[in-house]
Amino acid sequence: MAVDGEGHTEKHGQTDDGTLKESSETGDNEKVKEEEAEPTLDPESYAKMTPMQKRMFDLQLKLNAARKANGREVDAERKRAEAPVESRGVSKKKWFEEKQKQLEKRLEFNGLDPSKAYMLDTQDAAEEKYKKWEKKPAPFGWDVFNQRSLYNAYKKRTKHIPYSMEDYMKAKESDPDFFRDGSSLQYGKAPDIPDANVDKMVAELEDRESKRKSFSRRRRYHEEKDIDSINDRNEHFNRKIERAFGKYTVEIKNNLERGTALPD
Repeated sequence: MAVDGEGHTEKHGQTDDGTLKESSETGDNEKVKEEEAEPTLDPESYAKMTPMQKRMFDLQLKLNAARKANGREVDAERKRAEAPVESRGVSKKKWFEEKQKQLEKRLEFNGLDPSKAYMLDTQDAAEEKYKKWEKKPAPFGWDVFNQRSLYNAYKKRTKHIPYSMEDYMKAKESDPDFFRDGSSLQYGKAPDIPDANVDKMVAELEDRESKRKSFSRRRRYHEEKDIDSINDRNEHFNRKIERAFGKYTVEIKNNLERGTALPD
């Protein structure tokens, strides 16, 4: 709260976004600046004043000085309250740090470990992540066994199995313990599965087995490698022999290639 030269008060509040808000009874700080400048009086006119007039004139000078000082303080307070605006917008580093702070607060509020931050994602956010994953290349090496690859394989297998909401409702109505809780006595007991569902599972497994048998891809061929086989089957056999006994026969092979092998 600030007091101007005429005894009126100016109230200053703060909005939700941190900016300063002014609600004054006589006007804001801009009006204070536009008011008349400090009155001046020559010494002769001042000497002709009565003691009461001199006292009133001195009080007016002090009030004007207080009003100017008060306006400067209001401007300084506004600058301190307002966040500095960057010339080229918010940098990526600051944006990322602010996002991490918000995530840490949410994790702490929900009592979650940082490794389980995915539990705060909504369904839409999770679907967006899965869409990004689909655009990535096929997994290689140990990535074949990670959670993303297993989830994609599960979706691929269940896509060819017909299923409808009617089947779900029938299974729910036929089994009173469809949704089991911790006090259920049916824990560990397999539910009754219709024969049609078993046939679907068997058909899917047989289809996968047939595709696995018919699958064949051409292996890479290295032109710089020495040819030591007569066909593909013999090449595969030679690789297995080399893997098992290569370290024991490397000296004999080198002698044969150089022609320095001694006869028995």
